Amino acid sequence: MAERKAPRGTNPASEAWRTLPWKKFQQHVYRIQKRIYRASQRGNTRAVHKLQKLLMKSEAARLLAVRRVTQDNRGKKTAGVDGVKSVAPAQRVPLATSIHPRRWKRKRAKPVRRVWIPKPGKAERRPLGIPTMEERARQALAKMGLEPEWEARFEPNSYGFRPGRSCQDAIEAIFLAVKHKSKFVLDADIQGCFDHINQEALLNKLHTYPAMRHAIKDWLTAGVLEGQEFTATTSGTPQGGVISPLLANIALHGLEVLVNQVEHRWEKVLIVRYADDFVLFHSDRTVLEEATREVERFLEGMGLSLSAKKTSITHTLAPYQGHVGFDFLGCTIRQYRVGKTHSGKNTKGQLLGFKTIIQPSKTAIRRHVRATKQRIKELGAHPQADVIKVLNPIIRGWAAYYRTVIASRVFTRCDEVLFEQLMRWTIRRHPGKGRDYAIRKYWRSDESRKLVFKTPGTAEIGRHSRTKIERHVKVKGNASPYDGNLRYWSQRLAKHSTYLGKVGALLHRQEGQCYWCGLHFSSEDVIEIDHIDRNRANNEFDNLRALHRHCHDERHAPQGRAAGVNHN
Repeated sequence: MAERKAPRGTNPASEAWRTLPWKKFQQHVYRIQKRIYRASQRGNTRAVHKLQKLLMKSEAARLLAVRRVTQDNRGKKTAGVDGVKSVAPAQRVPLATSIHPRRWKRKRAKPVRRVWIPKPGKAERRPLGIPTMEERARQALAKMGLEPEWEARFEPNSYGFRPGRSCQDAIEAIFLAVKHKSKFVLDADIQGCFDHINQEALLNKLHTYPAMRHAIKDWLTAGVLEGQEFTATTSGTPQGGVISPLLANIALHGLEVLVNQVEHRWEKVLIVRYADDFVLFHSDRTVLEEATREVERFLEGMGLSLSAKKTSITHTLAPYQGHVGFDFLGCTIRQYRVGKTHSGKNTKGQLLGFKTIIQPSKTAIRRHVRATKQRIKELGAHPQADVIKVLNPIIRGWAAYYRTVIASRVFTRCDEVLFEQLMRWTIRRHPGKGRDYAIRKYWRSDESRKLVFKTPGTAEIGRHSRTKIERHVKVKGNASPYDGNLRYWSQRLAKHSTYLGKVGALLHRQEGQCYWCGLHFSSEDVIEIDHIDRNRANNEFDNLRALHRHCHDERHAPQGRAAGVNHN
């Protein structure tokens, strides 16, 4: 059979990258990761290390690691200290060869480039360390091997930076912890967690084989370059690295087992942790204080300490030290005394006399309102369609995050505030014309005769109140994406707050599978919408399908343009 020629204008090396058997690679890597997960569950450390070495030496894993950081990652165009902003397809296979573990001892890790990013709603800034592209690929490869091992060991009430788990799971866990009984709460925050982790204690806790330990130590001690100034890193793990969140979770692993050992009258201290933020619950304040001391001793062993400013004890129902309830992950959790018609019930059906309410925090609402106001101000005299295009993702994203809590009234109030912000924008564009002129020009009535900020065409502003409130179902205890139950995880993904709307509906229709490669989506995949007729203005549901970002790139490559479904 004659060899098929590449289309005119294509690079053969780029075409070679596109035509690699990616589906087989993913299936091969996932099979080994499942074996690592099960070996770790059995406590077979020798088998875990043997499988990790097998995985990281495989060409499939190295190519997938390179694809993740050069093609899928949202920060793929951010340069490290070497100035490399992106890696072309023709350069990706050589990069996969260069990250083979046998070469790790020969290369000293390059320092990370430090940039400062603002903290949401605060004047202070957070340091972000950006590794080079090659170091990102190496870290992604190491993470492929380490993550299944630790997913089998992590505690059930740890939710931050873990595959398949989210903020909504943590909030639901808190609700389950307090809905039947009012409790004292330690709202804790670790001071500079990423920057102060004791590196030697972390490496000892990893208890991994020598080559992996050497590589991780190399990344931890690589140093930071800010401008032309180099700073050595003797503690902590730089924020921004691919493997940094996993290492932080490993450092804090064991907190739940520790606090569960503190109990009084058959009631254990409960903990819910999201990354370096966590809350402890118990109905007795003295028991909670004892658990706090145990936590402080645990953190001291990792070189960490609780932040005095951000750590406090409060109560979910009764005023304590001038406060009731607490804020966590942008939500306010509090109990209110109510009559028998609104009271919650315990497991025996008896009235509690209070109701647990979780809603968006006042700080989060103010931050959101300021964000829309600032964006409208920055747009100035831009056309109405541009204003709608910029604001809609902000509105949809914020409403999607809070759709699992009691937020209907907050959504309505946010819509009212947004109406006034847009009205001031229109009046600034047409000084002296007044509100009636602005409404006639920029607002139109919808089917319910409500005014909608809408162009003469089809573009209209999103409304918070259109988001349907749905109860979130918490992830099952120790369940993990590496346990092999792909259907369970893909179904959960369809209901995730990130994929509210068309993407969620497409995931449901496609049963959580990519239309192009046929593989199930995971929580770490970037999902994009593809238009079958290639007309991005045609957003009819039958014209849309959900694809991986890399599958979307392949679909629009010269060979993929005429193809329908490609199960390679």
